[in-house]
Amino acid sequence: MSGIHKDKSNGEWWRNGVIYQIYPRSFCDANGDGIGDLPGIVEKLDYVKSLGVDAIWISPFFKSPMADFGYDVSDYRDVDPIFGNLADFDRVIDKAHSLGLKVIIDQILSHTSDQHAWFEESRASRDNAKADWYVWADAKEDGSAPNNWMSNFGGSAWRWCTRRRQYYLTNFLKEQPDLNLHNPEVQEQLLADLRFWLDRGVDGFRLDAINHAFHNQSLQDNPGRPVKLDENGLPPVNSYEYQWHIHDKSQPENLVFLQRVRALLEEYPGAMTVGEVGDDNTHKIMAEYTTENRLNMAYSFDLLSEDCSAQFLRDTLEKNRQVIEEGWPCWSISNHDVPRSFTRWNKGFDSETAMARAPMFLLMQLMLRGSVCLYQGEELGLPEADVAFEDLQDPYGINLWPEFKGRDGCRTPMPWFNGGEINAGFSKVKPWLPVAEEHYHLAASVQEDEQHAMLNRFRALLKWHAELPSALATASQNILETGDDLLVFERADEGDAERYFVALNLGQEAAEIDLPEAFAGSEDITPEGFAGALNGGKIELPAAAARIFLKK
Repeated sequence: MSGIHKDKSNGEWWRNGVIYQIYPRSFCDANGDGIGDLPGIVEKLDYVKSLGVDAIWISPFFKSPMADFGYDVSDYRDVDPIFGNLADFDRVIDKAHSLGLKVIIDQILSHTSDQHAWFEESRASRDNAKADWYVWADAKEDGSAPNNWMSNFGGSAWRWCTRRRQYYLTNFLKEQPDLNLHNPEVQEQLLADLRFWLDRGVDGFRLDAINHAFHNQSLQDNPGRPVKLDENGLPPVNSYEYQWHIHDKSQPENLVFLQRVRALLEEYPGAMTVGEVGDDNTHKIMAEYTTENRLNMAYSFDLLSEDCSAQFLRDTLEKNRQVIEEGWPCWSISNHDVPRSFTRWNKGFDSETAMARAPMFLLMQLMLRGSVCLYQGEELGLPEADVAFEDLQDPYGINLWPEFKGRDGCRTPMPWFNGGEINAGFSKVKPWLPVAEEHYHLAASVQEDEQHAMLNRFRALLKWHAELPSALATASQNILETGDDLLVFERADEGDAERYFVALNLGQEAAEIDLPEAFAGSEDITPEGFAGALNGGKIELPAAAARIFLKK
């Protein structure tokens, strides 16, 4: 094999690339206050580069009262002091670029903090200059909320303001009022804030909850949704799941705004956007948002689910293929909002098989049509941490405890060392969340020199992926319906000059499948470390095994 799969000639470095998400609070604490920071990121960028990724995505580091740990922004153009300052961010950019890494940062365009100067002015009266910068509505005659919309975190999406005697919309926490992007002035301001960071050298944006940017101005009620009962016959914990979210997000006006965002980024060669979209009809939204000069790519919550069965993956990937067409997905199986994939996707599997499944799922992501986003600690095989209630920080979990424990279990600090260093080398003082005891033996230093450790398996897989023929980047994808525990698909470049056959065993038991006649005499290019064999035209696959064949 030869050639590099990233096509940078037209600036599309992101296509089929690999992005590494850094959650700064939990990555590396350089100043010894128990919270990760930008200097800590600079300190660990050589490690990130060694993984073989193309870019880093840094979760919010902007000035914020931290009600939702940075996703409640009070100043879009400044760094919160707990993370450092603008000069520290410039050093992140300089160091990353010197290593050949692109830098993507979060942008939260649908809402701000209630402590943002814009909201302070907006809620002061009904006739000030920013009175219409947020979504305000009168109460019903009985004083209740304007409609039945629910917050993502449970309960009504409306909060009462005594000064304006009106409700304001908040799709998340009450401290996160929704911006009114129907107001052209708000759009202009947000575009100017994007330009501020582009001028500073960022290579792109991850747009948080971007399909929440617009609401239906009619304020119609959302229709009810049939709820699924759990094993105890009880309805969902979160009231958000009781509705079809027709009017509170994914509005058509957003498509026009995203074209404006794309036009801005095209002034900066190579700059890109990846949008987070969660919707009742995710694939349709992904398709709409990544075509007609809108987002470059989008990712959904489909592969962040509890279900990782072969049938679920077949159905999800095939539906995505049918709907997204020329659009572009970004596949992620872990992030800062869901339990870690190592735990979530290995329920019922013994520890040895679980350790083999983690690189198998990375291989799956690398071979799918689309780009890949990894979350810090995936490369170490970190399981979900069990955080005691008294240590919880996430308001989402505190509000819904104990039925839902929140997101702290996937946000605990990165374990860097295990040789007597306190807090596994993350910080010299008590960190904002405790380092999980079960993470110490998985520390980066422990795995560094072990050839078959998870860390080095991930490095080897990313190196293997980077050396695949370049045509894979845009090759078509065909999911095969096998009806069992195998995930099998083909990739083919334009003209069928290069064709790939990929088979992965997601089940508990060994399985086999016929190698199609079209692949007779093809080359077995399966990366090292995966069990399985081709025997008389049949591919034999133990649990967690994979085989990949290339036909030229």
